[in-house]
Parts: sequence; structure tokens; C-alpha cells
Amino acid sequence: MRKLLLITGLMGTIMLPFFAQAKDVTFFAELKNYRGDGAYLAIYLTDSVGVYQKTLWVAGKKSKHFKHLTDWAQGSSMRRSEYDGKTGASISRGETLQITVDLDPSLIDSGYQVRVDSAVEDMGDNPADIIAPLTTKGAATPINGEGYVYSFTYVF
Repeated sequence: MRKLLLITGLMGTIMLPFFAQAKDVTFFAELKNYRGDGAYLAIYLTDSVGVYQKTLWVAGKKSKHFKHLTDWAQGSSMRRSEYDGKTGASISRGETLQITVDLDPSLIDSGYQVRVDSAVEDMGDNPADIIAPLTTKGAATPINGEGYVYSFTYVF
């Protein structure tokens, strides 16, 4: 029994740094009640000067429309590796997209920004619809969008 407790304790000590490396962050993007089809959204990270770093999520399944998420498309070069496994259906007007991703805690409070580009077929594109500093202080604080996004919030 002592060996089992010792082994369990050692494994917990070894695994603790692994679990501490990721932090769940949940993002909410509520859309306005515009007239038109579902919106395509790209949620991604940039550094403090707006240089693309990483895709968090792309809402919209038809990759032929991704080019309309212009800032994200330029930064990611629309490489499949940037969005594989990080896509879902487009979001209809008045709905809220909710996604949870694991982020390295070192990205928080270090100048990174979360950006959201939005586009609706036959209606127009909104690069940088949302620009939100990724900070502890900014968590749970709604930010109004410039295009199809009514408000954007994230929580840890």
C-alpha cells in the first residue's frame, strides 16, 4: 500500500507541470440581428502590434469563403494546418458562438490580443470587428463589435 501511495504521489508531482501549462479560456461572440445569412468568424491571436500568431476558431465550414475574413486570411495564409480541427458551422444573426480553448498562461497579460474578423455572404466583410487585449483585467468585460458582432467576452 505504501508503494502505491508513493508512486501515486510521484506521478502527481511529475504531471503537475504538464497540467499547469494550459489554461481554459472561453470566448463568447454574440451577433447582431442583421438581415442576411449566417456569419463567418475567425477568432485568432495577434501580438501587441497586430501580427498574426495563432488561429483559435473559424466559424463557417466552406473554406472558399475564408478569404473574406481578410486580416485572418492574410496572417494565416489560409494554410489548412492553421484551421484544421478548429472550425464549426457559421453563426446565425442574434446567436452566440461559445468556444473554449486551452491557452498557454504566458500569453495572458503579455501584450497579446484576441481579434475577430467577420463576414456575411453578399453583405460585406469586417476585418478586426473585435480587438480585445488578452488580459486578466479584461476578462468578463464585454466589448462592442464594429460589424456583425454585437459583443465579445472571454472568461478564464
